[in-house]
Amino acid sequence: MITPANDPRLEGRQAVTVDVAGLSVELPVVPIKDDFAISLMMVIDMGVRFGEHVGRALAERLAPLSPDVVVGAATLGIPVAIEVTRALGLDRYVVVQKSPKIHLGDALVRTITSITSKGEQRLLLDRAAVPLLSGRRVVVVDDVVATGSSLKGTIELVRAAGGEVVGVGVILTEAHDWESTLGADAALVRSLGHIPQFRPGANGWEPIPETL
Repeated sequence: MITPANDPRLEGRQAVTVDVAGLSVELPVVPIKDDFAISLMMVIDMGVRFGEHVGRALAERLAPLSPDVVVGAATLGIPVAIEVTRALGLDRYVVVQKSPKIHLGDALVRTITSITSKGEQRLLLDRAAVPLLSGRRVVVVDDVVATGSSLKGTIELVRAAGGEVVGVGVILTEAHDWESTLGADAALVRSLGHIPQFRPGANGWEPIPETL
């Protein structure tokens, strides 16, 4: 078991220890509402070694699918896409954006919701990326899948661009709502670990049994 250095940002906060493909990681438990909390993983704050580790581990699970290109959604899916692409020995990857850019005026669009963001968001795929996806075997990657809305939207955009989604790789699955959101595509998901959701208990936050 590899354990990263203690993170001072966890000081004074309840945390949960998660095994991520053999790497022991402590994640803070963050309230979303008075009676509901999640364990928050900000992959951009996890360090270079963590990124390399999850990139290699996801690549091992996705390589048998013989992907041609990796797709990740902004923002937290970008470092995952980069590391998985590197570990697979590929070069090009495609990013699905969540904020309007000057070059995305005619982008392919899907509307989504997220457990960590307020209101609706839009996923935008640059039409210039369509030739990179059309007729190609594509794996979609992200950091955490909770509601499944972001993954569902990304998968739909890839298919709209003519790509064949052969697999989905995530660092963590959270609870199980994503399974019904993705439907048959849930079978494509390969993950490195799982986190529950939390409710108030006698000694702080405790896992909700049905989310384990």
